[in-house]
Amino acid sequence: MTHKWLSIIGIGEDGLQGLSPIARSLVEQAEVIVGGDRHLAMLPTDDQRQKIAWKSPFSVSIEEVIRRRGESICILASGDPMCYGIGVTLTRRIPISEMTIIPAPSAFSLACSRLGWSLTEVETLSLCGRPASLLQSYTYPGARLLILSAGKNTPSIVAKILTERGFGGSEITVLERMGGTQERIVAGTAVLWNETEIAALNAIAIHCKADAGVTPLPRLPGLPDHAYHHDGQLTKREVRAVTLSTLAPIPGELLWDVGAGCGSISIEWMRTDPRCQAIAIEQNSTRLRYVADNAAALGTPNLQIIEGKAPNVLPDLPTPNAIFIGGGVTAEGLFDICWSALQPGGRLVANVVTIEGEQTLFRWYEKVGGNFTRIAIQRAEPIGKFLGWRAMAPVTQWIAVKK
Repeated sequence: MTHKWLSIIGIGEDGLQGLSPIARSLVEQAEVIVGGDRHLAMLPTDDQRQKIAWKSPFSVSIEEVIRRRGESICILASGDPMCYGIGVTLTRRIPISEMTIIPAPSAFSLACSRLGWSLTEVETLSLCGRPASLLQSYTYPGARLLILSAGKNTPSIVAKILTERGFGGSEITVLERMGGTQERIVAGTAVLWNETEIAALNAIAIHCKADAGVTPLPRLPGLPDHAYHHDGQLTKREVRAVTLSTLAPIPGELLWDVGAGCGSISIEWMRTDPRCQAIAIEQNSTRLRYVADNAAALGTPNLQIIEGKAPNVLPDLPTPNAIFIGGGVTAEGLFDICWSALQPGGRLVANVVTIEGEQTLFRWYEKVGGNFTRIAIQRAEPIGKFLGWRAMAPVTQWIAVKK
C-alpha cells in the first residue's frame, strides 16, 4: 500500500467554509466520510456519499476504518487531529505514508487567543475518556491549565477537585463552541462554581491559586509521608527520593514496582512525567486499596495495579525499563525472572533493611555486579522538652544495570 487513501481533516465550528482549499478538496474527493454526528451534520444535506458515524466503543470504528484500507476515506475531526485526537490513534496503526493530515487550530490555540495566554507557558491535558483525577498532578500555585472537557459536567467536576485540594480560589474560565457563531465564555472561581447550563463542547482554562495555609505538593520525588494512606509499609520520604533518583525515570519508560506497599514508588515514578508508566504488584488486599486511593489522590489514576505474589505474577507482564523491589527479595526465583525481563540498559533497584535481605542482594551482586549504597537517615524528634536525633532503620540499596 503506497498511495494516500486516508485523509484526516481538522474542522472547526465554522464548518466546511473554514477549510483551506486543499482540505476542502480532500473532503470533496473522498468516497467515504467518517466523523462524529456533529461533523457529519456539517456536510450538505444532498451529499449522497457513504457516511460512518463514530460508534461506542470507539475501537469498533477504528477497526472498521482499518478494514477499509485502500478505499478513499476522509475523517473529519475537531481542531488538530494530532492534539489528543484521532490522528494520534490512527498513526499507531497506519503508516503516515498512507494518509494526509491537515489540522485546524486546536482548542488550546483558540483558548490562548481568547485569554491572551502563551501556549508554551501552560499545562495541557485532556479529560475526554480519562479520569478527572489526572488533574491532581497538574495543580500547583500559579499554574495555568488548559483542559479538553469530556462534556457539560466536567467544569463542575474540576471545580470540586480544585476546592477539595485547597485551590478553591482558582479562576475557572469555560470556553464553549470556540470559533462558531454560538461561542460563549463563562468565568468564575472553583469554590463558587455553580454553572449548570454548559455546552457539551467546551474547554476549560484554570489559573491555579492556593488557599491560605495550603502547602502544595512538590512535583519532584520525595512527597511528604503524610501524602499517602498506608499501614506502615511506606518507603520513607528521604529514602524514596534517593530511590527515584537511582531508578532514573525517563519519559515513556515502564516501571515494575514489586511489593508496592502503598504504591509510593510507582506513583512518584509516574508523577515525573505524564508519559511514564508503572505497574504496582502487591498481594495484600488492604494495601491494594491504599495503592488505588493514593494513585487517584496524587494524579496517577492510570497506574496499573496487579494483585498477586511475586514472582508468580511477573512472567506475563510487559517488558519493563526499570524494576524496583521494595519487599520480598528472598522469594525463590525472583531475581532470575526480573533480570531476564529487563531490556538492555534496564535498571534493577532493590531496598532491604534486614541481614537476610543483604545476603540475598550480595548473591545477586556476585552474579551480575552492580553497586551498593547504605542510606542512613536521622530525624529530629522531641525527647521530653528537648529535641534529639532519632535514627530510622538503615536501608541497603543495590542497583544493577543490565548490559
